[in-house]
Amino acid sequence: MEKSKVYFTNEITPESIVKIYDVLGKKLEGKVAVKLHSGERGNQNFIRPEMVKNIVEYVNGTVVECNTAYEGARNSTEKHKKLIEEHGWNKYFTVDLLDAEGPDLKLDIPNGRVIKENYVGKDLANYDSMLVLSHFKGHAMGGYGGALKQLSIGCASSDGKTWIHTAGQTRHQEELWSKVAEQDKFLESMADAASSVIDFFKGNIVYINIMKNISIDCDCDGNAEPPCIKDIGVLASTDPVAIDKACIDLVKNSNDPGIEHFFERVNSRHGTHTIDVAEDLGIGSKEYELIDID
Repeated sequence: MEKSKVYFTNEITPESIVKIYDVLGKKLEGKVAVKLHSGERGNQNFIRPEMVKNIVEYVNGTVVECNTAYEGARNSTEKHKKLIEEHGWNKYFTVDLLDAEGPDLKLDIPNGRVIKENYVGKDLANYDSMLVLSHFKGHAMGGYGGALKQLSIGCASSDGKTWIHTAGQTRHQEELWSKVAEQDKFLESMADAASSVIDFFKGNIVYINIMKNISIDCDCDGNAEPPCIKDIGVLASTDPVAIDKACIDLVKNSNDPGIEHFFERVNSRHGTHTIDVAEDLGIGSKEYELIDID
C-alpha cells in the first residue's frame, strides 16, 4: 500500500505556509472553512492571525471556530466574539462561530467505536471544503493536540464537546465534569467524531500543522506552560493520521532537551491512542513518507 505523503518545511513563516499548501497540490474548492484555534484569554502560545493571514486569503477562506464547554472567555457566543476581537482575528478575517446559534448539526457515525453521532456547529453545513490549520502542542486531557483534535473537539459545538468528553453519556454541560469518560473512551470518541467530519466533507480537507511554541499545554489553557521544545516547522497532508504521527515522530527524533517533559504529558494521557483508533477507523494511515520541500 502506498504511504501517505506528508510535506515538511522547517521555515515557519506566512509565506512558507502558502508554499507547502501549493506543493501538496490539492486545491480546496467552493466555500472554504479554515478551522483554527482562537486562543484562550491569557494564553501566550497560540498561533497569531498574522502568521496565517496569507493562507486564509490564498484559499479565500472563512475562519471558523466553536464555543467551549468549560469556564473561560470562549464558552458563550458573546464572550467568544469579544475575545476574537481582542486577539485580532476579525481585524483580518470574517470569523464564523459555527455554533453561535442552535440547533446543532448532527452527524451520524454508523461505524463509531464509542459514539454513533457527533454534534457540530450548524453553520458547518454552509461550507464545501475545509482547511484544518492546527497548532501542534501538548494537551491536558488529550495528551497532544493536532489535526485529529481540531476535527473532533475543534468542530464540535459546546454540547458536542461535552458529548465527546463524556463518551456519549450527556450533552448537558453542567454534567460534564461529573460524567467525564474513562480516558481511552474519550480518546476513541475523539477519533469517532473526527471521522464524521471527514465523511461530511467527503475528503475535501487539507491539513496543515504548525510546530511552533510547542508547550505541553493547549491554546485553551489561559495559564499554559511556556514552550518546552524548539520550533520545528510546518507540515501539510491530506491524511490527518499521518500528519499527527509525523509531528509526534519529529518531536521524538529532535534530540531536544524538552522531549522528556513533552512525552510525559503525551504518554500519561495515552495520547497517541487517538492516532491508533483513527487509523483503525480508516480515516488515515500511520505509514507515511515525509517529504522535505526546503
